[in-house]
Amino acid sequence: MNILILGDVFGRPGRKVLKTHLQDLINEYEIDFTIVNGENASGGNGLTTKNARELLTLPIDVMTMGNHVWQHKDLLESIDQFEQIVRPLNYPEPCPGKGFGFYQCNGKKIAVINVSGQIYMPSMNCPFNTLKPLIKVIGEEADLIFVDFHAEATSEKIAMGYFLDGWATAVFGTHTHVQTADERLLEKQTAYITDLGMTGPLDGVIGVDKEIILETMINKRPKRFETANGAVQVNGIVVCVDNETNQPKSIRRVYKVYETV
Repeated sequence: MNILILGDVFGRPGRKVLKTHLQDLINEYEIDFTIVNGENASGGNGLTTKNARELLTLPIDVMTMGNHVWQHKDLLESIDQFEQIVRPLNYPEPCPGKGFGFYQCNGKKIAVINVSGQIYMPSMNCPFNTLKPLIKVIGEEADLIFVDFHAEATSEKIAMGYFLDGWATAVFGTHTHVQTADERLLEKQTAYITDLGMTGPLDGVIGVDKEIILETMINKRPKRFETANGAVQVNGIVVCVDNETNQPKSIRRVYKVYETV
């Protein structure tokens, strides 16, 4: 069984490249189940209800989120309408939406969990302590478990990988928009990567027009961010899971660049 997991979709270029090429990727890698982080899909900052509906017409089984989940207030009111959307689990309750969900594919029950980091991130409940009481419950119910750890610090992401090693099928970081080259199977067979990267503009600064970023860094004055133009990248991983043991057999990075979409 092959699971495709793609990094943060950024703005219109990210949405457009998925419309144009997601099915091609699914065919190329013989994908059975697809997880996509969508927390930057609208203007590079958050997700609107309209864009959520548009993206979920594509072959996306689950869309995880992150610290920008409430950037567009309409999603705050509509998120419960979307079974496929999972927001960070460690938001203080009560909170709209859900932090994990169960999904079916090829006779397997798949749990997808979204959790947010603490270091250099908005203040949230501790992700490690939030997950602790759920480990037994989810582990007994799901055949496969995928955890999107939306965090800034590489140290915190690596720590989460070790924390969930042997329990989660895969732990993958999102948020920094820069793909890391440390994909591997951990000691107890959990597939791990520190950051998936992003699905969006290649010729920008993590998705934003590079000239705007350079100007703000040099002049130290704020300027409205705009999504970069040009070539578009698709970053992520494919996790291959043994159908008999439910353990990951391999993890490999996906890095595609499309000049036009």
